[in-house]
Amino acid sequence: MQPLLQLENVPALKREVRALAEEKNAVILAHNYQVPEVQDVADYTGDSLGLSRKAAAADADAIVFCGVHFMAETAAILSPDTPVYIPDADAGCSLADSITADQLREWKTQHPGAVVVMYVNTTAEVKAETDYCVTSSNAVEVVSHIYREHGPDTEILFGPDMFLGAYVERMTGKRMHVWIGECHVHAGIRPADIQRTRDAHPGADLLIHPECGCSTSVMEYAACGDIDPENTYMLSTGGMLRHARESQKDEFIVATETGMLYPLEREHPDKRFIAANEQAVCQYMKMITLPKLRDCLRDMRRDQLVTVDPEIARRALVPIERMVAINP
Repeated sequence: MQPLLQLENVPALKREVRALAEEKNAVILAHNYQVPEVQDVADYTGDSLGLSRKAAAADADAIVFCGVHFMAETAAILSPDTPVYIPDADAGCSLADSITADQLREWKTQHPGAVVVMYVNTTAEVKAETDYCVTSSNAVEVVSHIYREHGPDTEILFGPDMFLGAYVERMTGKRMHVWIGECHVHAGIRPADIQRTRDAHPGADLLIHPECGCSTSVMEYAACGDIDPENTYMLSTGGMLRHARESQKDEFIVATETGMLYPLEREHPDKRFIAANEQAVCQYMKMITLPKLRDCLRDMRRDQLVTVDPEIARRALVPIERMVAINP
């Protein structure tokens, strides 16, 4: 059982983590939704696409991935010669759990010849059945690339996030077959949350992650003129950081997991960031703690080592490399 993290222990734990990382020549990757103290000690923080690229380029003896399991699997596939560890192997993902490889194979039999596009939030086994992986930051560009390469009438199976699928359909003007899956955290951010927060902060820019349950409604409202499209942006977490960096605004409503507020506030202490729903917390992301990270670096236990069957990894690498190669 992990001891409670006392405030007075944090600086010492941070120093210990960095010393262990240097001793083990390990690179620490942390997703933007991680707890602040873990983000503080990471070599790199970012969204799924950015961290995938860092994993592929890592020059280290080990990678310690502070995120959820499918992310660590992706790092292991991209860096087959570098051991990848996750501080808590139980850090799963409700979205990744919403489709299995068997379900995808059955879906493919119903649509022979269709191009399969899967969100990176999937298991390695699902990726192995996939033609292209995408993240929220490059999904529109990848699907547009498919239409350019394969023709405008190409049949696409898109999954597993139905809200991201709806966003891609809206942006490309094309209908796809979209799997009915969702991230339980993002799905919980509803249109009422957006309306309430916008009423309280009418001049703020609205930054919405495409996985959000409000995203489809917000797109409809913007199209009808009920929401000012000039101040509404559908963005990945990396896109949110870029927008805040480039915007002249000083107030932003952030519709995604609340961990994203920390990197935004850290980079822009002079700006204000408001959570669209303060209850939008991913318990899986928060399973990675500073003591668990310290213990993982120190012990590098076998049960923390992320392994992927070589044949599955070989097949999954193809859609992942296509994802990494196509810039948003």
